[in-house]
Amino acid sequence: MKALALFSGGLDSLLAIKIIKDLGIEVLALHFNIGFGAKQDKSEILRQRLNQVGAELKIVDIRKQFFDEILFTPKFGYGKYFNPCIDCHANMFSHALKMLESQGASFVISGEVLGQRPKSQRTEALGQVEKLCEGNGLIVRPLCAKLLPPTIPEQKGWIPREKLLDISGRGRNRQLELVQHYGIEYYERPGGGCLLTETSVANKIKDILSHRPIVFEDMELVKFGRYMILPNGARCVIARNEEENQKLKFNHPKMSQIELLDCIGPLGLVEKDASEQDKNLAISLTLLYGKTQINQPYKVRFEGKEIESFAFESKEKAQQFLI
Repeated sequence: MKALALFSGGLDSLLAIKIIKDLGIEVLALHFNIGFGAKQDKSEILRQRLNQVGAELKIVDIRKQFFDEILFTPKFGYGKYFNPCIDCHANMFSHALKMLESQGASFVISGEVLGQRPKSQRTEALGQVEKLCEGNGLIVRPLCAKLLPPTIPEQKGWIPREKLLDISGRGRNRQLELVQHYGIEYYERPGGGCLLTETSVANKIKDILSHRPIVFEDMELVKFGRYMILPNGARCVIARNEEENQKLKFNHPKMSQIELLDCIGPLGLVEKDASEQDKNLAISLTLLYGKTQINQPYKVRFEGKEIESFAFESKEKAQQFLI
């Protein structure tokens, strides 16, 4: 017997895997990359956590499908910010259910706890997820299964219902007791999670939507860099460090790159259809955050040309453009 697990990297999904593994069932952990799980690659951290419970990891990239089909048209709306939690969970379950045959598995598990999250883990919401993904009784939630109707794996005797749990609510005491019981050392503390629940990311997405048609590549712009609105309406993004320079150095159909040539500093991006005034300001702002001096000209590469420009007058005055 084999199960596929939705694995966020958090404690609950880790405990759910451990419970099923202890029943003698092989578990393959699926981590679905929707583009908003984290700003850095977490694959090695995820593997380290799974090693504690003896499960393998498979990362599934669904970023484009999530952007095209889920993010902007959720049937059950958003949470407090820009998080379409019910539709997102259903989408992940749908992918996992479609993978059962190819992975030689019989059912899917998750670490959801009834009542833990107000948007997506109410009884009604779990039913909505089941309906959306056409779970057909093949989704098991080991941490709260005793509070839910028996699933097919339970009915068929693949899983003894008495070995499952009845955890509910937002408290973490029982989960922490299980951590001690199982000797788990590495797990994500509460408070991490989807970037779509962060105010800054949500506000940037909403701003782009109000400004122009959004494209897939914009998803990097809302996660990295200083995001600015310039006087004539152009959007500009300036990296904060070398890591963000690398994250933002890609071909964006709507943005032109500003590359500093004779000083160390950030990569800048400004919209291709910006006014000349906004483009010149974006170049000056990019120079401002580099190792530059006021009133000294510096060379930059912009839209196929090398040009000279001066840094903007001060970081204090630049604050007016930040979203």
